Amino acid sequence: MTSPSDAESLRRQLRARLRSLSAAGIDWLPLGMPLQSQPIAAPQPTVVELPAPSVVAEPMPADMAETSIEQRRIALQQLAQEVRGCTRCPELCSTRTQTVFGQGEPGVDLCFVGEAPGEDEDRQGLPFVGAAGQMLNRIITGCGMKREEVYIMNVLRCRPPRNRTPLPNEAANCRGFLERQMDLVRPRFICALGGCAATNLLQTTLSVGKLRGRFHDFRGIPVLVTYHPAFLLPHRSPEKKRDVWQDMKLLMERMGRPVK
Repeated sequence: MTSPSDAESLRRQLRARLRSLSAAGIDWLPLGMPLQSQPIAAPQPTVVELPAPSVVAEPMPADMAETSIEQRRIALQQLAQEVRGCTRCPELCSTRTQTVFGQGEPGVDLCFVGEAPGEDEDRQGLPFVGAAGQMLNRIITGCGMKREEVYIMNVLRCRPPRNRTPLPNEAANCRGFLERQMDLVRPRFICALGGCAATNLLQTTLSVGKLRGRFHDFRGIPVLVTYHPAFLLPHRSPEKKRDVWQDMKLLMERMGRPVK
């Protein structure tokens, strides 16, 4: 950059040169060709291709691996409080009485996952306390366990109006809560109750009939699929109780708690 003093010196030299030419009888000068400025192309950025990061499926976040049962119990309480304030599904949060988070203790052997709260659950704030809940209690007892020994939750934490099937976007909105809750409970096994639970846990379109009889995987946890307890009620398909019992015997065998 030219300094002010350098510019003034240049002007003095030009004035002196013009006076000298005028004294020599030269009163005009040819106009030179205008300077053509050529745009300078910007240098092309150097593209460095980095290797794609490897994706490793983890059953749970690494920071959860060493947490104690008490720490997870407190974290579940905090998550339940967060769920109570959720407004992601306008229709559900405007019609619910309360959210239904789950029931049980972290670190259990078995977690049952159902579809969504019903009228009784919405009123009491606990999962599976209506007619289907009574059927589930009988299933748990038949397996030689107590309700207090298992964890029970649903795909949704709000009751859909008129107990309709959860919509895909509602299940998607609740998916993060489901995964965080499962990471904190961290059961050894999961039993998916009915098609809605299986569809959303396993991200599949296969029917319960095609998913039964073998184990699947949810974030590293073995999953067995069976019919929903409501499906076994007298006015539905009570004959499916035999199939559910076969499923539960398979599950108990895998858990090391075989039943007759």
